[in-house]
Amino acid sequence: MWPGEGGGVWEGDGMTVRTAPTHALGAERLAAVRALLDAAFDGDFSAADWDHALGGVHAWIEDATGLVAHGAVVQRRVLHRGRSYRIGYVEGVAVRADARRRGLGGAVMDALERVVDGTHRFGALSASDEGAALYRGRGWRVWDGRIAVLGPDGTVPLPEEEGGLLVRPAGGLDLPDPGAPLVFDWRDGDVV
Repeated sequence: MWPGEGGGVWEGDGMTVRTAPTHALGAERLAAVRALLDAAFDGDFSAADWDHALGGVHAWIEDATGLVAHGAVVQRRVLHRGRSYRIGYVEGVAVRADARRRGLGGAVMDALERVVDGTHRFGALSASDEGAALYRGRGWRVWDGRIAVLGPDGTVPLPEEEGGLLVRPAGGLDLPDPGAPLVFDWRDGDVV
């Protein structure tokens, strides 16, 4: 069940998934999220990666020992064929090592996909090799078109990112035509 507005709780399959915007998590929970992400990515979760996961809506699961799963969806702007789209970009998805393969990542993604469906034109994410199967199994698919970024010096193609970006239509809407590139907004660190 989802509440009408604001953060909330979703219960299903014996799991409780909580959702809230970054500002409502508080310093202690944010520190737990950062620790989970550092552990899940074997110390390869940079300060820029952390910054990318903030400012949107978080979904998380806790058990008696603490935080076991987390993900966030943040708003990004993408230019495509002369239009600016508001998209939901998924960041910081992780499950604690001792709790993997129990459906927790899928439960977190259920919550994040509801956010994407309710507020964005489509969803996008960059998946690790380990995580790609989870997303593809949920209907996310590889973007077949080109990718670029609108950087400080203009539009810069990102051919090295092509093939690694996954997208998902929101709420039954169509995805943009892959015959034209997706041009992402600029940010420090990894653009996509």
